[in-house]
Amino acid sequence: AFLSYTLVKYDAQKETPIRNEQGRCEKVGKGETGLLISPVTKWNPFSGYAGNKKFSQQKLLENVFKKGDLYFNSGDLMSESHDGYIYFRDRIGDTFRWKGENVATTEVAEIIGMLDFVEEANVYGVAIEGYEGRIGMAAIILKPVQEFDGKELYSHVVKYLPSYAYPRFLRIQESMEMTGTFKRKKINLVEEAFNPMIITEPLYFLDPSVKSYILMTEQIYNQILSLKIKL
Repeated sequence: AFLSYTLVKYDAQKETPIRNEQGRCEKVGKGETGLLISPVTKWNPFSGYAGNKKFSQQKLLENVFKKGDLYFNSGDLMSESHDGYIYFRDRIGDTFRWKGENVATTEVAEIIGMLDFVEEANVYGVAIEGYEGRIGMAAIILKPVQEFDGKELYSHVVKYLPSYAYPRFLRIQESMEMTGTFKRKKINLVEEAFNPMIITEPLYFLDPSVKSYILMTEQIYNQILSLKIKL
C-alpha cells in the first residue's frame, strides 16, 4: 500500500511525466487523470527488481518537485474524484492519443472481444508520418472454426466506439506473445504497424466507403503513406 501518493500530469504520446520549464512535474487537478507516484523514503523504500537494473531505473523518477527528491513510478494512470476517492484509469502503454483524444486500449479490446468470432484482442496505437499521435490497430485471434467477418466487425465498432477509437487496421494472429507477467506484448506489433510488406498474417483496413474491413494491399498502404487516403 502507498503511504503517500501524488498524481502528476502525464504525456501519453511520449510515455513520460510532463515537466514544466523548471524541469519539475506538476500535480493534476481533481477529476483529471494523472500518473500515480509515491515518494521513496527510508519509511517507504524501493528495493528494485531482482536482476533488472534498467527496469528498476525506469521505475524511479528524480527531481520531481525539487532537486534531489525521488519518486516511485507506479505505471498506473489514476484520477481523484472531488470527494477524495481514487479511481484506476489505465496502465501506462495501454493508452494512446489520436485526433487529440485519449484512447484506452483495454476498453477497445473488450469491445472487440464481444464478437462471436473473436477469441482474444490486443489493441495498440501505431505512428504514421504526417499525422500527430497514434492510430488504433488491433491484433486478434479467431475462435476455432470461426471465420473473420469484416462487415460485422465494422458495424460493431461503429456502434460501440467513438470514431477516434476505431481500430483502423487489424491483423489476425495464430497466437499472441506474452510478457513474463502474462500481459500481451505490443512492442513488435507497434514496430511492424500495418506494413503488408513485413506482415505475413492476414491484414485488414477499415474502409468506411464500403462499411467493412477489407484486405490491406500494397496499393492502399502507399496511398495512406502519401496521404491520398485520409485517416
